[in-house]
Amino acid sequence: MRLAAKGLTAILSIITVSAALSLTPAFAGDEGNSKNVTEDEIVRALAPPPKKPLTRGLSIAPQADPAPNPAETKLLQSVRGRATRSLSSTEREEIASAAKDKPNIDLEITFDYNSATISAKSLPSVQALGRALTSPDLKGSTFVVAGHTDAAGGESYNQELSERRADSIKRYLIEKYSIAAADLVTVGYGKSKLKDPNQPMAEVNRRVQVVNMENKTTASK
Repeated sequence: MRLAAKGLTAILSIITVSAALSLTPAFAGDEGNSKNVTEDEIVRALAPPPKKPLTRGLSIAPQADPAPNPAETKLLQSVRGRATRSLSSTEREEIASAAKDKPNIDLEITFDYNSATISAKSLPSVQALGRALTSPDLKGSTFVVAGHTDAAGGESYNQELSERRADSIKRYLIEKYSIAAADLVTVGYGKSKLKDPNQPMAEVNRRVQVVNMENKTTASK
């Protein structure tokens, strides 16, 4: 009986140790699981679509790039350099409409609780964004930096918080990467444009969206 009891104890010990070892990588992976994106990922997401090859023939003229949308150009010019909180609800909706078909990326950038201070764990994403926006593929474009919140809290509170957080990103990019202020249009949408309306409190809704609105480098070629 004693031998059987010792054998059972030994087996249980082995099972316990094995279970602990199998769980260790999972916990380590969860703790190290970062949603930070890389510079290359941002560049690929924001790069304008490739131009169609020129078609030459006896009766077919070379294909030209689409002409800029005059309304969008006018809108961009009117909001350049404007304070985020100065944008009217109509202007915010016009920006959203103009941006919906443009190259964009959602960045899950978190901030300190109830503030617009970028959290330490999200700094790598913001730094990757800064490097991407100054890369040869994107430098010279006009970008919209849009702040979004989840559905927790009141509408006016979330609107103001999203504006401050968009401003925080813009300020960091200007100070750390010398990006021209006029090339960064900031807008806050509060909780009005949830990424996942079915889960209004989900973390995926707390995001910063960056949109490439106009590529001046490409347009000048």
